[in-house]
Amino acid sequence: MQNKFHLWMTMLLGIPLFLSGCATTSETQSDTYKVGQAGVTLEFNQSLQSRVISHLNQEGKSLGDFGYSEYVLLSSGEKITDFNVTDVTTGTVDSELGHGQQTLLTGQSAQGIRKSVSVQSYPDYPDMLFVKVSYTNTNAEPLVITQWVQNAYQLKVNSLLSGVDSDAPAFWAFQGASHADRRDWVMPLIPGYSEQNYMGMNASDYGSGTPLIDVWRKDVGLAVGHLDLDPQLVSLPVSYPALQQGASLAVEFEKHIKLMPGETLQTLDTFVAVHHKDYYATLVDYRKVMAKKGLVMADVPDAAYEPIWCAWGYERDFSVEEVEKTLPKAKQLGLEWAVLDDGWQTSEGDWYLDKNKFPNGDKDMKALVDKIKAAGLKAKLWWAPLAVDPGTDLLHDHSDMLLLDQDGAVQDITWWNSFYLCPAYSKTRENAVRLVKKIIGEWGYAGLKIDGQHLNGVPPCYNPAHHHASPQDSVNELAEFWKLIYDTAIEINPDAVVEICPCGTSYAFHNLPYMNQTVSSDPLSSWQVRSKGKTLKGLMGPSAPYYGDHVELSDNASDFASSFGIGAVLGSKFTLPSPNNKAAAAFVLDAEKEKTWQHWFDLYNKLMLPKGEYLGDLYDIGFDYPETHVVRKDGKMFYAFYAPDFDGTVEFRGLQPQKYRVVDYVNNRELATVSADPQKGTATLATQFKQYLLVELIPLD
Repeated sequence: MQNKFHLWMTMLLGIPLFLSGCATTSETQSDTYKVGQAGVTLEFNQSLQSRVISHLNQEGKSLGDFGYSEYVLLSSGEKITDFNVTDVTTGTVDSELGHGQQTLLTGQSAQGIRKSVSVQSYPDYPDMLFVKVSYTNTNAEPLVITQWVQNAYQLKVNSLLSGVDSDAPAFWAFQGASHADRRDWVMPLIPGYSEQNYMGMNASDYGSGTPLIDVWRKDVGLAVGHLDLDPQLVSLPVSYPALQQGASLAVEFEKHIKLMPGETLQTLDTFVAVHHKDYYATLVDYRKVMAKKGLVMADVPDAAYEPIWCAWGYERDFSVEEVEKTLPKAKQLGLEWAVLDDGWQTSEGDWYLDKNKFPNGDKDMKALVDKIKAAGLKAKLWWAPLAVDPGTDLLHDHSDMLLLDQDGAVQDITWWNSFYLCPAYSKTRENAVRLVKKIIGEWGYAGLKIDGQHLNGVPPCYNPAHHHASPQDSVNELAEFWKLIYDTAIEINPDAVVEICPCGTSYAFHNLPYMNQTVSSDPLSSWQVRSKGKTLKGLMGPSAPYYGDHVELSDNASDFASSFGIGAVLGSKFTLPSPNNKAAAAFVLDAEKEKTWQHWFDLYNKLMLPKGEYLGDLYDIGFDYPETHVVRKDGKMFYAFYAPDFDGTVEFRGLQPQKYRVVDYVNNRELATVSADPQKGTATLATQFKQYLLVELIPLD
């Protein structure tokens, strides 16, 4: 046993990994073991408690107190937290993440459980540490574990920053779980806050998400998550109990696991990361790590960046004539897509053409697509796979496709009064492939608008007809269902655009590689348009085509600026006057609106900011004011500032040391000339604005 030692190692590329044992002053003298690299260290004590130390400012600042970071609960209710260190070894490791260093700490509990904690570090991820934990039953009798907890850390309140502004929160957080209330993914934390962030179903048809959480202060942030290639039914709890207690976060997994004598439980691979500013850097590193593991985002066709008109303004009772009459106006405004939305079908599940709208069936649908193309537009069709309505032929003839719960009951999809189909069942998949081939291969659509909150995650399936190896097959194989649809569409048309809109839910990361356009998916505010955009640019890439959804869903039903400034694709569901359609009246494009719509779409097609590089690491979406986003494109910097009513000085970050013209490109006004500080790469401008200011910085030389 190695109780006291000082061991320093140098990693490849000059990034240090260090492991040290030293006496610390607390209530008692105890050995500590530090394992880390350039940006972050985990420090363990003799009981294998740990805490996180940040080196981002090179001062080695502890972010919280020692705590029970990895432990298990037994079926008896006993929590096994203390593991006396028995061995510490170090060495190298080679994996898909590269050549790194590994430290293995082993401890024994009084209850006969041996815990091994592996901490790995890699030069390409200097602010992350990768954790693997196992538990071995060394007793002569079996034991049952009901829950394991991992990466349970604390982020203290920074007393030097708190109290400076009484209105400023101590913490902001990104939380990747999905909820039926379609809440913000990014929010300030208030004392008393607590959320489990379960990655399974949080409502009948709302589940899954991105399996990481990130909590940050103004000076530093802390994140944890799991790295499995399949979605897992973990929880990622975040709590902020009281003003000065700090925030806590962890990875938890509940399951009855019986360990026979000598058997070992291996938990999920997880990570801990530190960062400056907001959560964007964590998302970027997480995306890069998962790509190395095999989850790579799809290639993007140019068509995915083109602006969109959607017929949903006419809602389900649209007529084909209404759609056709609107096409020339959409093209005139500079839109390139026409989307036929919900209402073309008789029901979810059967997907027969509505005879009132398409009396000649396929012939009429093909004729509509031809008219969309003749108008100079591309055609996209709305579809809600995995849903089947009561009374449909599909439900009557193929009830074996249903996803059933543990009691043999159907699982509801609330918005359409439908039931789930199982994505892991071969017949469900074959049925979906047939429909994709019809939509794209026969009818001639160039894109799919796949829609519904139920698409993000599914419950475990207990249907005996499916012969699943495990009920969780439906959960794990949902992404494979989307891959099958995506691959089928791209095989027919390599430039097809596959948009998945999970209706307000936090996108399931494991599904993202199988779409080439994301969307703000029924945003409840312009804040959601912007914060979701930052999130999805982080998860998919800085030039990923993120659609801001119909502008009519933004604040005042006209906030183009929130989509435009963050580099989102613009879209609208405007209508033309239609006396027999009451829904259409709310979105009629009158003369005044048309002038505004024309201006924004002309500007969009001229600048095409989504093809630029979103620079999400320059500003903190929580603590910086005004809220600021930046896109770099064609050697220019495009800054977007947002605030209800601003009068002060804005800062331009990320500049080269030279002079720039500052142009309000929305109103075609030159505002100033600024010089970037050669040391900081920043410049400032005193200004006033309401709601937004979008400016372009043009290098003078």
